[in-house]
Amino acid sequence: MVDRELTCKACEGTGMLADDEGWQYNCSVCRGKGILPANEARQSAEIMTVDENNRLLD
Repeated sequence: MVDRELTCKACEGTGMLADDEGWQYNCSVCRGKGILPANEARQSAEIMTVDENNRLLD
């Protein structure tokens, strides 16, 4: 069983996030893994490029 403390709280362990229109993308907090490694240093958030509707651009 996965430790609740290590589960990514942004995506609730799914590894995916969705915007209000239903577009899905990898979680930027856990990088799509769903868990946060206990021994890995915390990474800073990176600013992502978005369009005029605030959708992420790849």
